[in-house]
Amino acid sequence: MSSSIDDFLVPYTSSNDLLSAVILATCLLLVVMKPATGGKLFRKIASVFSAAARNKSRTIVGLFFAVVALRVALLPLLPLPLPGIHDEFSHLLLGDTLAHGRLTNPTHPMWRSFETFHENWIPTYASMYPPAQGVALALGQLLGHPWLGVLLSNAAMCAAILWMLQGWLPPKWALLGALLAAVKLSFASYWMNSYWGGAVAAMGGALVLGALPRIKHRARHRDALVLGLGIAILANSRPYEGLLFSSPVAAWLLWWLIKDRASRIPRALRLRHVLMPLLLVLACTVASMAYYNWRVTSHPLLFPYTLNLRTYVTGPIFLWQDARPALHYNNQVFDDFYNGWERKDYQRSWAGARAVSLVKWKRFRLVFFWPATLLLLPMLACLFHDRRVRLLLITLLVSIPGLFIIVWSNPHYAAPLTCVIFALLAQALRHLSKWKISGRPIGAALCIGIALLLVVQVAGELHARKCDELTWACTGDSSRFEILRQLQAQPGKHLILVRYEPDHNIHDEWVFNGAEIDSAKVLWARELNAAQNAALVRYFHDRTIWLVDPDIDNTDLQPYTAAETIPKP
Repeated sequence: MSSSIDDFLVPYTSSNDLLSAVILATCLLLVVMKPATGGKLFRKIASVFSAAARNKSRTIVGLFFAVVALRVALLPLLPLPLPGIHDEFSHLLLGDTLAHGRLTNPTHPMWRSFETFHENWIPTYASMYPPAQGVALALGQLLGHPWLGVLLSNAAMCAAILWMLQGWLPPKWALLGALLAAVKLSFASYWMNSYWGGAVAAMGGALVLGALPRIKHRARHRDALVLGLGIAILANSRPYEGLLFSSPVAAWLLWWLIKDRASRIPRALRLRHVLMPLLLVLACTVASMAYYNWRVTSHPLLFPYTLNLRTYVTGPIFLWQDARPALHYNNQVFDDFYNGWERKDYQRSWAGARAVSLVKWKRFRLVFFWPATLLLLPMLACLFHDRRVRLLLITLLVSIPGLFIIVWSNPHYAAPLTCVIFALLAQALRHLSKWKISGRPIGAALCIGIALLLVVQVAGELHARKCDELTWACTGDSSRFEILRQLQAQPGKHLILVRYEPDHNIHDEWVFNGAEIDSAKVLWARELNAAQNAALVRYFHDRTIWLVDPDIDNTDLQPYTAAETIPKP
């Protein structure tokens, strides 16, 4: 059993350090030894970017299809991902539920045998997560495979980031920032190679901040509707982080709407063209969320996530909290996870807060940055004095503390900030590009080197067939799916009872099912006490019953004998 958060942090080491150093040195030597040649080359590259970015709409569409086409072309290196993390299966349950035309599912009579992580069974059977990622997975499932929803949402994220950057930066720098985001997050990243999410919330954040400068300059209905859509996506993907992210936007928008001199556009027109459409979208969002909560939890104000926390979680959520009293669970694995691992991994103290905060920073750094971005640190002073990106910096500074005051924090929790991070990186590169020494364009050489080093790093990861720098993020167990494929090819319906040994790894969970229970061809159930097992077998008397023990042999499927279901005296 894993005993520390740090056990989950095993980043890949790059095998391309020498090549990266050579590329950077070549760029610098070119401008030092051949300043005329280097300057001409860099101007040519800039002109190519300017020409490519000139038609903004065409560039957005082109980026979307380029991400889709390139990732599909990479399938021989990185095949369709297998889910492995508890959260992924919960998102897939939500996608399957929506694909079946339902918001939730009825509680099954034998639900204790199917109980698993991050899913609610009372009052209905549903994922605990907000529905936005499930919508993307449902779309993919309807198209043939849930991962197609991941692919399309990731490409849409890149397109939305480019649209957002076009509102804040000159076209060529907007294109560069979006390309950096696509290279970093769309190929060798768990945002593309798992079912956890990240892209949907990042798209929502980009729509919010992309609409803002357009509203400021033109106050159009459609931009207000896009702003509302972005807020709706955030509220239904990362509601806590989305609230932090949207707070500076709301403050600025309120000031812009009520101040007479805030804009050349008359205030009455601003209220009519911006406030009214925005309020309409927000009202529909609140009503839809309340209806979803009511269907899933039987209360319009009770979120499925909150219900799951109340039902199962005993560990602290925020750094200042102590663990709740231990709870009793229906199976030993839950006891080991909720009363054991989660409670022991963080103890309320300054040392504990520093430890989890360091892990968060390491994870965020691996997902959003690459080693060459250290060269942009001197540009921080320029960014803080740059009025063009002031609101972006405020949004970042408001959101970051909120991410660090919670105990558990994976990189996709910061997904709404994705567009902000790459906007600031692009603007820092823009400032760096103007840096010259004795007339030599040193800054331009460094900009090209920084971008090339990201390409080299990602190419190295792809060549090594590494789906992410975090080794645990997208590595599902193929043996479970091999058993599933084996039984799906056999006639009849099947029920697999999963038995665990006392030293079972709580992160290697096998009991997950889709939205359909009774009609599913293959079901996975937890082996509990003899009475519950006997009731389960009686209920599914028309199925072939199997036993698997992943801790002994994760490929061995044995018939489950009737004798094993008889309660002991």
